[in-house]
Amino acid sequence: MLAGMSESRPDLRPVLRIDFPPADRLGRGKIMLLELIRETGSISAAGRAMDMSYRRAWLLVDALNRMFHEPSVESQRGGKQGGGALVTPFGETLIRRYREMEEKAKAAIADDLAWLESVRGAG
Repeated sequence: MLAGMSESRPDLRPVLRIDFPPADRLGRGKIMLLELIRETGSISAAGRAMDMSYRRAWLLVDALNRMFHEPSVESQRGGKQGGGALVTPFGETLIRRYREMEEKAKAAIADDLAWLESVRGAG
């Protein structure tokens, strides 16, 4: 292999987590769950896509809804096609702003990430 060329392996990436003391956190897992609820219209389907139980997914949604003045997800009751879930306009804004924060953080430390990559072991 030529010097300077790396084997195909995932790029380093920072992971953003915002702590809401004393116990709440906002991170990529909850945001991914919101994105999957948006795609599937279902808390249970979103949970399955993340390999978690409905109960775990529901508890994460409940935590999200309690963290802010507005809910991120609203449940839909019954009807012809059964229940479901909807990401609210606030939830959409939360997703967008979190993803923007991730990009800003990554850009802010791009030089450091490049340095870390240059000294990264074969691991």
